[in-house]
Amino acid sequence: MALIIPKRYKRKLLAETTEVAIKQIKEEFQRELSTILKLRRVTAPLFVEAGTGLNDDLNGTEHAVSFTIDAMGGRRAEVVHSLAKWKRAKLAAYGIAPGYGIYTDMNAIRTFEELDNLHSLYVDQWDWEKSINESDRNIDYLKKTVREIYQAVKRVETSIYEHYPHITPTLPDDITFVHAEQLLAEYPDKTPRQREAEAARKYGAIFIIGIGGQLSDGRPHDGRAPDYDDWSSANSDGYTGLNGDIIVWNTVLDIPFEISSMGIRVSPESLHRQLEIRGCTEREQLAFHRALLEGQYPASIGGGIGQSRLCMFLLQKAHIGEVQASIWPEEQIAACHAAGIDLL
Repeated sequence: MALIIPKRYKRKLLAETTEVAIKQIKEEFQRELSTILKLRRVTAPLFVEAGTGLNDDLNGTEHAVSFTIDAMGGRRAEVVHSLAKWKRAKLAAYGIAPGYGIYTDMNAIRTFEELDNLHSLYVDQWDWEKSINESDRNIDYLKKTVREIYQAVKRVETSIYEHYPHITPTLPDDITFVHAEQLLAEYPDKTPRQREAEAARKYGAIFIIGIGGQLSDGRPHDGRAPDYDDWSSANSDGYTGLNGDIIVWNTVLDIPFEISSMGIRVSPESLHRQLEIRGCTEREQLAFHRALLEGQYPASIGGGIGQSRLCMFLLQKAHIGEVQASIWPEEQIAACHAAGIDLL
């Protein structure tokens, strides 16, 4: 995505007030999220040991920032991409019962990102994971959880409006569910990104189901690692996939805007199937994967919710650098400044 400079952009809050509003959003949203999903906060690592299978592989091609540990004989550690798998191991370690879960602040460094309005070298999100019963591994439970998260976002949006009445809410009352295969059928001549734009513009807030699985055109809607979300199991809607993305329409940039990736996690059966589909069954020998295949981890649902993304959206900012401190190309800083977009 190229840098977008909105026409006649006018920031809604000064930098100092923005900092206050960021604090309000982060405090209120994590309180709403933890209450509605029955989550308790845990401390999370910035890095994990390489070779354990704990790090999130994202699309399987991105390289993690890594370093050697002198005190451990030169063994290598990796900065996390996310905590998708680490959280599930933690559920098991803490013996958390079905219906309850954990959340944490996840911080990552992704050196491969193309820096623009939405993408930064620095990634911050609420990573959450919840134990569920085997009977909850279905599309209805996924949709119920998505609606709960969406209503938490809505409540914080209302709170921001109450404090700053000139920041008018834009989200619809309800989120619309659509499968990636349905989008392909409706917009066969468009790219996945263009399909997202059409649906998000039409409905205001959507949850696209089935991210990672192959569609009827032979390609996935978007990439997803094979070893955390279940994107290959059949669901009662007549499609495959028990995962997806929450995408809203960004009225400042006029683009679809992802704020969360989430899903019901793989079972031992779907893990094996997805590793076969991706041609990486050698991962079954890694510690995390062996434990999952042996049934040592509970059934779960989980995801990540972008902290800076959510703040950017709710405060109607044009660039993620207006709500987080990071490093940007000099020409991008200059272009933004000329348009009244001052990066922190």
